[in-house]
Amino acid sequence: MHILIASRTQIPVLTYGGTERVIWDLGRALVELGHRVTYLVNTGSSCDFAPVLHINDHIDLRLQIPNDVDIVHFHFCPDFDLDQEFERPYVYTEHGNSAHRPRLPLNAVFLSQNHALRHGSSQYVYNGLDWRSYGAVNFEQRRTYVHFLGKAAWRVKNVIGAIDVALKSDQKMSVLGGYRLNLKRGFRLTISPRIKFHGMVGGAEKFALLNGSSGLIFPVRWHEPFGLAVIESLYFGCRIFGTPYGALPELVPPDCGTLAVSADVLAQTVQTQRVDPQECHKRAVELFGAKNMCRNYLAKYDAVSAGEQLNVASPQLQPGFRDLPWS
Repeated sequence: MHILIASRTQIPVLTYGGTERVIWDLGRALVELGHRVTYLVNTGSSCDFAPVLHINDHIDLRLQIPNDVDIVHFHFCPDFDLDQEFERPYVYTEHGNSAHRPRLPLNAVFLSQNHALRHGSSQYVYNGLDWRSYGAVNFEQRRTYVHFLGKAAWRVKNVIGAIDVALKSDQKMSVLGGYRLNLKRGFRLTISPRIKFHGMVGGAEKFALLNGSSGLIFPVRWHEPFGLAVIESLYFGCRIFGTPYGALPELVPPDCGTLAVSADVLAQTVQTQRVDPQECHKRAVELFGAKNMCRNYLAKYDAVSAGEQLNVASPQLQPGFRDLPWS
């Protein structure tokens, strides 16, 4: 099968990476299973295992799709109606909470069961990562701090709440994905020397920081569609302390951490809860690997190639997905 992966992102991943990391690992897994992959992505992209086409905004996107492609996997919503104005088999992955789009394409797929249900759908594929690129985990290393991982400038990620939990539990914290002074969403300046900011880190620096942490503090205030930060942290044997919103209850069982809407509750469990780091690691490897994601998408590809529609009606986001309670 020849799959075109279309995304308005640049590959490969250089720092934080979300959608970029997922589509890279999906494409590589498809190639390793014997399929052909072509990327249609932003200018500046390159890839060593699949051809890359660069999106030209001056040409109709439909004219940029090679004739021999069997299925197009969109990771963004194009500016034409996929159900009425596109004649090829397609799958569309919604990576966020689609508040700015009233209705999504019929072949929309979501990132978790909760993500799908909140759009009136049952179609989802868990994100997966190629853990080979993360290297081995040193379970003997001393864990001397907790961490936050995410785009700290996004208020829904609640880095302020994460810092509060760390300070209440008398922990040092490394913030991956943010800076001590933030002016993008109002004014935030963190004074405490116990909180260290590392900016938008990636690669070996990021992996080393995760391997030195005892747990992820992740008190998001929206329904998280998936949570790559969660599975990356699990891979490195970290406990997860977050809110029970969105996909988090699907990713974090009780033996891998605690979910609560209270900083005091999370702070207490950070101090007292003990989990087996190798069980956290095992969960990430067995459930959230790129090969699992790839096989699940192949089932969707086969269905739409056979003429099926994944959803009976166009999925639509239900209201109330952000600014969720936190105390």
